[in-house]
Amino acid sequence: MRLDLTPAPADLLAAWEPQDGFLLERAGGGLVAAGTSREGVVPPGPEQGARAAEAAAALLRGADEDGAVAVGALPFDGGVPARLWVPRRVLRTTPASGMPGHRHPGDAEPPAEGPPPVARRAPAGDAAGLDAHPDPAPEAYAAAVAEAVERIRRGDLRKVVLARTLRLELATRPDPAAVLRGLHRRDPECHTFAVRGADGRLLLGATPETLLRRRGRTVVCDPMAGSAPRSPDPAEDRAAAQRLLCSAKDHREHRLVVEAMTEALAPFCDHLEVEPRPRLTATATVWHLATSMRGRLVEGAPSALGLAAALQPTPAVCGTPTPAALEAIHELEPVPRGLYSGLVGWVDATGDGEWVVALRCATLSGREARLYAGAGIVEGSVPELEVAETEAKFGALLSALGAAAQATGVG
Repeated sequence: MRLDLTPAPADLLAAWEPQDGFLLERAGGGLVAAGTSREGVVPPGPEQGARAAEAAAALLRGADEDGAVAVGALPFDGGVPARLWVPRRVLRTTPASGMPGHRHPGDAEPPAEGPPPVARRAPAGDAAGLDAHPDPAPEAYAAAVAEAVERIRRGDLRKVVLARTLRLELATRPDPAAVLRGLHRRDPECHTFAVRGADGRLLLGATPETLLRRRGRTVVCDPMAGSAPRSPDPAEDRAAAQRLLCSAKDHREHRLVVEAMTEALAPFCDHLEVEPRPRLTATATVWHLATSMRGRLVEGAPSALGLAAALQPTPAVCGTPTPAALEAIHELEPVPRGLYSGLVGWVDATGDGEWVVALRCATLSGREARLYAGAGIVEGSVPELEVAETEAKFGALLSALGAAAQATGVG
């Protein structure tokens, strides 16, 4: 049975059930679901996204409930199974107007004040007294970045996104609900999400990036690429934003993403508007360059999941050219990504839905948490700065996990 209510985001968090629940919320809109009416697992392999869209449509055709949705998560590269299911119970927020959570284009000047930055943390290995094991270690990650820059210099690549992980061994099982509440408090404008993959592990996080949102014939994307760590000092924070806005390197990285997404989305639209220049947006720890895209879909266009599958993996999480970037990722990243940088979201029988990129996230299993973060590597990337960028991106989850540990007497 589906209930269509308009609770505040905090109510969605309170309604989420860790064992069989699904959560995707952001200030102004969201969805929480529980139970399983119908379920499907899409095997690994080529065209997994397209197969997942077909599987979701089949699940929804067989659903008894009016207004049913299919929810789930897809991996980055089709390397592990994708799980989709039709929940028994769904709560959805409905914003007063507009597409839920859509940020209308603003000017690209540094804002007078962004979300309040947080103090820079100690190195990841010392985070909140947690037992942390980086993989790869910062020095090894810097070496991988240097190798990627060399491949770009040779012309093998234009961009590649390299990820690293941080494995935490906790004294007690973390409370996922407490972690999610901490993430939401820290970055209410991010999409807070939680979903169990086909392997049973819980994936949770707070991602700043909406890959795609569809309502009727309207489709909205908000790609991000190019970032810089924030500072707790207001003057330095504003200077960091200005440097990012003026950075030729970051604008090159961002342009590659926007061009690729425009090319992929254009065949499905009879009208597509793209902001002429990127704007600044911020989380509590990182400044980003973002560009809003808004299109009118042609008749018979794919569902939200079908469109998302056509876009993924974008250069924002993979690189370009895609085949060469995937090859570099598989060679230079020691830990498989799994669901990290994949898709999390929902779709209904009309094709409407929302899918976000699974960034700033962690998998939880027992007392172990594995955090993921990445950085886009282009010509001019400096290995030490890319290490610092990934450290900043670990910040939100480290803070939330540390607070949850302290609440149970750990750390």
